[in-house]
Amino acid sequence: MDHNAVTFVATCDLAGQVRGRAMPSDDQAGVLRTGTGWVPANLAISSFGAIAPGHVFGSTGDLRLVPDPATGVDIPADGNRPGMRLYLADQTLPDGEPWPCCPRTFLRHALEELRERTGLEVTASVEHEFMLGGLPRSHPFALQRLRDAEPFGSDLVRLLGQAGLEPENWLPEFGDGQFEITVRPSDALTAADRAVLLRELVRDLARRRGLPVTFAPIPDPAGVGNGVHIHLSLRDAAGRPVLHDPARRGGLSALGARFSAGILRHARALTAWTAPSPVSFLRLTPDRWSTGGVFLAERNREALLRICPTSRIGGGDPATQFNLEYRAADATANPWLVLAVLVRAGLEGLTRGYDEPVVWPEDTKESDLAEVAALPRSLEEALAALETDDIVRSWFDPRLLATQLSVKRYELAQLEGLDHEARARKVSDVY
Repeated sequence: MDHNAVTFVATCDLAGQVRGRAMPSDDQAGVLRTGTGWVPANLAISSFGAIAPGHVFGSTGDLRLVPDPATGVDIPADGNRPGMRLYLADQTLPDGEPWPCCPRTFLRHALEELRERTGLEVTASVEHEFMLGGLPRSHPFALQRLRDAEPFGSDLVRLLGQAGLEPENWLPEFGDGQFEITVRPSDALTAADRAVLLRELVRDLARRRGLPVTFAPIPDPAGVGNGVHIHLSLRDAAGRPVLHDPARRGGLSALGARFSAGILRHARALTAWTAPSPVSFLRLTPDRWSTGGVFLAERNREALLRICPTSRIGGGDPATQFNLEYRAADATANPWLVLAVLVRAGLEGLTRGYDEPVVWPEDTKESDLAEVAALPRSLEEALAALETDDIVRSWFDPRLLATQLSVKRYELAQLEGLDHEARARKVSDVY
């Protein structure tokens, strides 16, 4: 079997897992043209492998996984592991019409609606943290840890570059065995595609190197968690950045403040999509540098929405660098859905006249934030918030919404009776 023997056509589901079908690469041209078969009930597969009971699709219905040629990446042959070609796909009806429950289609439609109603385009980048096992203990951010991870680190940067993901930073992080990998900004659909691909490329390379890896939000409740940080900026139809206004608090334009207001207004419901595992909310607590509350702040890593720093070094233009960072996401979430709900919430802020949020300055004292709204304390609370937020619920096909609720409640049931440590271990093994 040579390195071109197999092509895999994939989607990413509600558990953030990549699933799909493989076929001989000799059939690739035909598959790119017509796709391959798929089943609606597959959307109801939980992170633990079983289909959530009581899902809405039953045993009927058929779909097609239609690959997007622009997403194709090669996983190279390595030792006794053959190479393969991987494509991300849209889920369509058999006649090629979009399936309303397809997560990738949901993001595309959100971006189209934002463009049609406001003329705005989204630029995004997704930062990932993960833990790599099998390394000697080392200090946070240490050169020693970076070197101990070789040749994995250099191989990963090279692999992501060859796949067109444009890696930007590869660094040792704070937690034990923790690393972060970032990629350059792109349009929002590409950014989400890259997030899906990056996780699989990291896992595949780690397996080939015999290194255990996890993107789980909190492998050990007493330790450090792994976040997924979503960076967003907006541009007008002429490509000009529109979030920056140096005359306003935090440098955030009035348009940016309204966009932020939508995310903050619907934050509790959004977390049911952006932090959707049974242990996600063990990480999202104050003093973890994750998210200490529902607020917007300058350069504060406890904020749900952080106004990121800019630099004039080397002639840098603050307007082109200016972005918002959403910090209440992790790798148990589907990247297409994460970007989509943030875009849709921002659009609500732009079009419904929500009050502008407070921009808390960088020197804000912790005591000053005592009255800001809190995130849900658990996935159960987040799902309840989703069910009671009529605006957020209105964005979804009822079948997609019902499936999210059934999958997440099934996952919760699988951990019932376990303490935090056991729950975290079980989720960590999946991710």
